[in-house]
Amino acid sequence: MATAPLPPQPLSQEPAPLSEAQRLIDVFIAPSKTFTDLRRNAMWWAPFLIIAIASSLYIYVIDQKIGFRKVAENQIQLQPKAAERIEQLPPSQREQVMERQTTITRYISYGIPVVALLLYLVSAGLLYGTVTFGAGARMKFASMFALIVYTRLPELVRVALSALSILAGVSSDSFNIQNPVATNLGYFIDPAGSPVLRALLTPLDIVTIWTLILVAIGIPCISNVKRGTSFGIVFGWFLFVTLLRVAAAAAF
Repeated sequence: MATAPLPPQPLSQEPAPLSEAQRLIDVFIAPSKTFTDLRRNAMWWAPFLIIAIASSLYIYVIDQKIGFRKVAENQIQLQPKAAERIEQLPPSQREQVMERQTTITRYISYGIPVVALLLYLVSAGLLYGTVTFGAGARMKFASMFALIVYTRLPELVRVALSALSILAGVSSDSFNIQNPVATNLGYFIDPAGSPVLRALLTPLDIVTIWTLILVAIGIPCISNVKRGTSFGIVFGWFLFVTLLRVAAAAAF
């Protein structure tokens, strides 16, 4: 009796396309799904708009509850040499310097979405160049740029925690706009403490490490790079930038 023919094996298929809502949610619960979908569609506007709106609302809270004059004063206190020079100025000149610093701080803060977009572009360019020429990867720059934008979504956690602490009445004297919430050990260093130690410990941040891990997971999803190589590249750049920050703090 003849044996019945085996049914044809199904061909492997690409993962089903994700909706924008699914991509945004999966960044937090199933990041590989979102990053793989970037090969199909490298659109990045949705996460960027969410980040831009949240950042603008956060800056407005700072403006209303802390005030940019206080923000500028606190930033200067973190630079002992600069603070000493300003204190030695005549009162009229000191006031002019503080007004100028306050204005600059306010404009830069409200312009964070534009600044962030430029930083995303630089980060994407550095990683794209390293992965493409250093690791011989095949990938699209658009996919890398979209990956960088999506992996910045965890920064919303920092923004939310900081905004809640401000609304809850955090002391304006201790507020540091560059490191506003205790997600790293650098947060606990007194303004009069070591700038070098602060520069070393601040990057070792829970949200920052989370973001870096997402980038390292994402690169193999949009290219032919192995995950181990991806982690080495991402954290190698992180170490290099951290050492530059420490060197700058020691020099200046």
